[in-house]
Amino acid sequence: MARVVLIKIAAMFLVIVAGWLARRRGFLAAEFTAILSRLVVDVAFPALVFTQMLRTMDGAALREGWFCPVLCGLLIVVAYGVGLALAPLFGGTAQRNTFLFLVAVPNWVFLPLPVAEALYGAAGVRTVLLFNAGAQLVLWSFGVWILHGTIRHATRNLVTNAGLWATALGIAFALLFPRVRNLETIDPGTASPGGLVAGAIVQALAMVGSLTIPLSLLAIGAQLGELTVAVHRFSRALWGVLLARLLVAPLVTLALGWALIAAGVRLPEVTRSVGYLVATMPVAISCSVMAERYGGDVPLAAQGIFYSTLFSLLTVPAMFFLIQRFGL
Repeated sequence: MARVVLIKIAAMFLVIVAGWLARRRGFLAAEFTAILSRLVVDVAFPALVFTQMLRTMDGAALREGWFCPVLCGLLIVVAYGVGLALAPLFGGTAQRNTFLFLVAVPNWVFLPLPVAEALYGAAGVRTVLLFNAGAQLVLWSFGVWILHGTIRHATRNLVTNAGLWATALGIAFALLFPRVRNLETIDPGTASPGGLVAGAIVQALAMVGSLTIPLSLLAIGAQLGELTVAVHRFSRALWGVLLARLLVAPLVTLALGWALIAAGVRLPEVTRSVGYLVATMPVAISCSVMAERYGGDVPLAAQGIFYSTLFSLLTVPAMFFLIQRFGL
C-alpha cells in the first residue's frame, strides 16, 4: 500500500509541477487559471460525482458509507484540536485564527481522489466523494467560524454548491432507479429511444467527469504558481502549520484509529483508509481564498499551501508505511 501511495503521489506531484511551470512561464495566464479552476469545480467535478454515484451507489453501499460525511467532519475537528494545543507555541495572536484554520482543513478531495482510486477503484472514489459532502458542510460552517467568528453569510454557499447537489441527485437516482447504473454500457441494439438518449447523456457526463483529476492537478499547480512565498525564511507560524498539518494531526488520527481497534470498533477497510488518507493531506488550496475573504492572514495561508503540498510528497507515503506496519 505504501508503495502504491508513493508512486501515485509522485505522479500527481509531477502533474502539479507541470501546472506550476506553465503558470510561471506564462503559458497559463491568471485569467485562464481562474477559468480552469471554475471548470473543475462547477462542471467536471459535479459530473464525476453524479456518474460515480450512479455507478456505485446502492442500498448496501449507502448502509456502509452513510457516516463518511460525519467521519470527515470529525477528522477536521480532531485536527482543529491539535491546532489549539500547538497554537500557543507557534501562532501569534494576530495569526491564531488562520493558523487554526490551516491546520484543521486538509485537501480533502482533489489530492486524495486519485490515490483512493488507485488503491480501491470505484469504491475508493465513492468514499472520497461522500467525505467531500461532510467537508463542505464543515468548511462553510465551522471553518468560517474559525476564521471570522460568524457563519451568517457563508451558508449560502452550501445551497449553491454544485458538488453537494450532484452527490444528492446521484444517490437519489441510483436508489430510486437502479437500472441507471447500466446506462454507461447500454446496448444500442436493444435499448429504447429514451434509453439511448439517457445513455448518451450519462456517457457524456462520464467523459466530462474523467477530466476532473488531471485538470484539478494542473489547476492546483497553476494556483501554486501564482502564490508569492518566502523561500529563504520560515516564520514560526509556518513551521507550526507544517508540523501540525503533516505530522501531528495525522499521528493523532492514527492513534485514535488504533484506540478504536483496541476497543473492538472496526470500520470498513475502504472507509478507514480514506479517512487516514484525508487526515494526512496538506493544507487545502481553497484556504488562501477563504483567508482573504474572511480576514485571515493571506501570506501565511499561501505559504502553508505551497510548502505543505511540497512536503506531503514525503509525509503521506511515510504515514501509510506506518499504517501498513502497524496494521491500522
